[in-house]
Amino acid sequence: MFELIDINRLPAFILILVRVTAFFATVPIFSYRNIPAQLRIGIAVFLAWIMFYTLEVPTLAFDGMYVLLIMKEAIIGLLLGLFAYMILAAIQIAGGFIDFQMGFAIANVVDPQTGAQSPLIGQYFYTIAILFLLTVNGHHLLLNGLMYSFTELPLDHLFHFSNIDFILRTFSQMFLMAFQLSIPVVGCLFLVDVALGIIARTVPQLNVFVVGLPLKILVAFAVLLIFVTFYIAVVQQLFLFTLEAIESLIHIFGGA
Repeated sequence: MFELIDINRLPAFILILVRVTAFFATVPIFSYRNIPAQLRIGIAVFLAWIMFYTLEVPTLAFDGMYVLLIMKEAIIGLLLGLFAYMILAAIQIAGGFIDFQMGFAIANVVDPQTGAQSPLIGQYFYTIAILFLLTVNGHHLLLNGLMYSFTELPLDHLFHFSNIDFILRTFSQMFLMAFQLSIPVVGCLFLVDVALGIIARTVPQLNVFVVGLPLKILVAFAVLLIFVTFYIAVVQQLFLFTLEAIESLIHIFGGA
């Protein structure tokens, strides 16, 4: 049976709940629309309750400083979840690059998890990444990172952040990884475009616009069939990079 919360420690519990709830609003898997809001709120309250009795929480008062602490907790939770979401954003961007070269850019589908439009190949990559994340218990590692943030970022301290270059470098690295994911297929399709251009100049009777589209789709699927073997290793590196970025963000917020 749960122990009642001491009224003097209630402000600390609210701060923990704000950080956990904000984290669930942006982190992969927990923030998806097909998970009922009541279930997400229930899990957030349950985790906040466990963390409340696990951590050494300070005694706080409801004053003007407390409002700033609530805003701080919301910002930290949202940023931690956003950095965790970058791995899937990079994968979807890579799929968008491939779809543009294949001619599938106009055939977007609605992602049931986020409700946003997603490219076809991007959705395929996205599904594999989600399955990999669940297979290696990545959601447990994300929750572990959230728990670790309370050690480096105490509830009664405002965060110190003066390294805006870190966020810019991290987001630029995300686009670089997306380009690296898509470069095998995009490079092969570029060579196909070059070959079709040469054929169009040497054999004017051949309608390259009719031949080119199915040929590019066939080549793209063949390259994807070969590349999917290495894709899991690439996703693993992306996930490790995301965990390192979250840890670095926590250290920066803590003034390290």
